[in-house]
Amino acid sequence: MSFGADAGRYDRARLHYPPAMFDAIRRTTYGRKVLDVGIGTGISAEPFADLGYLVTGVEPDPQMAAIARGRGFTVEDGRFEDWDPAGRWFDLVIAGQSWHWIDPVAGADKAADATRPAGRIAVFWNIAEPPRALAEQFADVYRSADTGLPFTPFAAPALDAYSGIFERTEQGFAASGRYTDPQRWRFDWTADVDTDRWLDMGPTFGGFSRMPELAQADVLTGIRDATDAAGGRFTLSVATVVITALARS
Repeated sequence: MSFGADAGRYDRARLHYPPAMFDAIRRTTYGRKVLDVGIGTGISAEPFADLGYLVTGVEPDPQMAAIARGRGFTVEDGRFEDWDPAGRWFDLVIAGQSWHWIDPVAGADKAADATRPAGRIAVFWNIAEPPRALAEQFADVYRSADTGLPFTPFAAPALDAYSGIFERTEQGFAASGRYTDPQRWRFDWTADVDTDRWLDMGPTFGGFSRMPELAQADVLTGIRDATDAAGGRFTLSVATVVITALARS
């Protein structure tokens, strides 16, 4: 799936990552050369650049890459599985909200090709959950629209939906045989959103762009009504989950 059709909205609306995550990665990584897999608009790369790291990105979507380049990042075009490290080694390989679009074994092997011995790979996701009662109302909105989706957003806790992604990622690291010290980290935090912010975020969620335009409009209207009825503001519970390991020496 491409998010580049509305890259500006993605850059504006998507949640950023908690400082505690960057601190944990920084404290356990040696060296300053970072490869960002699926750099997108640079949301995951910018905090590392602010800490003095030199970030190179790989990105298949030209609209997303253009925004990252506008922030000063070097971005190489293409799918990560097809990308050529050209003999380069990085101290840290990261992927923010992108690793589930990559073949887990081929991606793990390619990352290992580009990681110095004992360098770190850290791939991470934000999993945001509205209050359960409100999430059930959002699920009802999706059910009432002719979305054509094979699943109903918000019908189950978001972490449940991501559990398979985490397992496939860890299995990919293990199957490559090129990593040691696999770990899973979790950082819990909250984000307050109002109706306008939530409606801005909605079209950036996976699956939304696959819905017919009429269904998109119906969903956004229903989401607005439910959020306004709840007071026009609510708190997201966010779990940032990191799957990480060290490249074998």
